[in-house]
This record gives sequence, structure tokens and C-alpha cells, in this order.
Amino acid sequence: MSDPVLLVIAHGSRDPRHAATVHALVRRVRARRPGLRVETGFLEFNLPSVSGVLKSLAAEGVRDVVGLPLLLNRAFHAKSDIPAVLRAAPPRLRIRQAEVLGPSPLLTAALERRLYEAGLTPGDKSSTGVVLASAGSTDPEAIAVIAEIAREWRRSGWCAVRPAFASASLPRTEDAVRELRDLGCGRVAVAPYVLAPGFLPDRIVRGAAAADVLADVLGPAPEVARVLLERYDEARMPALAAVGA
Repeated sequence: MSDPVLLVIAHGSRDPRHAATVHALVRRVRARRPGLRVETGFLEFNLPSVSGVLKSLAAEGVRDVVGLPLLLNRAFHAKSDIPAVLRAAPPRLRIRQAEVLGPSPLLTAALERRLYEAGLTPGDKSSTGVVLASAGSTDPEAIAVIAEIAREWRRSGWCAVRPAFASASLPRTEDAVRELRDLGCGRVAVAPYVLAPGFLPDRIVRGAAAADVLADVLGPAPEVARVLLERYDEARMPALAAVGA
């Protein structure tokens, strides 16, 4: 029995850096799992569309697909948009929707990787306050998850960790930077909890103007590729269990 096709479902953006980063991440996933068929579809702005990829797979005779939301939080797109487009797929396809990527210790490790790449060292932790800057959401569940990630990350030794949001929620990145200064942290770093560049990540960058360190987006970090494959494996396990029953 062949493995289900992994369909990575990205939001899409008018900013070309977004699609380029998604494709770079997918290349890393393919390199980690040779032989696994990995396709990419976008909800809007970019091609191929999710519906177009699903129609092509059905026309080829593919039967099993795991649709994996390239999202860090389980908010509107994961709860509404993506299930709707998967339900509209050709009926011959058996599709399972994987969980979103976050939260995961691997993503926290990727955040630290980006901070160290930006110039920090593990020895800087106790004197550095970190702004965990996400895109933001109107979904209370998503906001609560970001706050919990910040609390957990603080326990690893940082001076302080504060959540911030580029839209829909408060505080903004610049406000969190100011709060950490007032708290007395020796330096302030901003860690964008976003997967790819675009409009809202650029807002995070502007809000980080008064910070000492600004990390890059998570992008194709190896930890992100690993958690993506973990979510794929979790989604396909029920089918494997049924085969062995």
C-alpha cells in the first residue's frame, strides 16, 4: 500500500517571498522523506490552488491524500476554509486533514535557532527578554495558545517572554518591546512566530525597530520540516491501523 500524498496547504500572498519560502520548506520536507510525494496548494493569491491540485491528483488515479494546513495556530483557516475546500474535492479521493503545526517543542527550538542565527547565544538568555510576535487572530483559542507558548518558553531561562500580535489582538510588537525594557531586561529580542514573509510579518519588523535583535521568520528551518512530517504521520496512522486490524 503506497503512502498517502502529502498536500501542504498554504494560505498564499501577493508578496512573492511568501510562496518562495513555502516552496523552500517543501523542498526540505522532500529531502527528509525521499519517496514521499509532496504537493503544494494555496488557498488564494498563488497557484496552484488547493482545489486544482486535488482535481489533478484525482485525475491521475490517486486515492489517499493527507491535507496538511501550513498554519501555526488552529484558527479560522484551519477550522473553516480548509475543511470546506477539502470537502469539495473529487469524491474518489480519501482525504484526511492533519493538525496544524503548532504548538510544538520543535517550533520553539526553531524560534531559538533563529534568535541564535541573529546573534544571540545561549549565555544571553537570562539577560534577554523575548517578544513572541505572531500574526494575530480573532479566535480566542489561537490567542490563548500563543500566550501559553510564551509562558512555557520563559521557563527555559529567558529573562522574560511576552506575546505580541501584528493584527486583531493586543499588544503590538512595539508595545511588548517597551514593556520588556521597562521590566529591566538587558536586551530585547523579537522572535517572529510566522512561517513566511508578507504583510503582517513586515508589520512585526516595523514594530521591532527599538529591539536589539530581530530574528528571521521560521521559514524552512529543519525543525519546521520535522514537525510537518510528524503531523503527516499522525494523520495517516488511523489508515495504517485499519490495514493491520
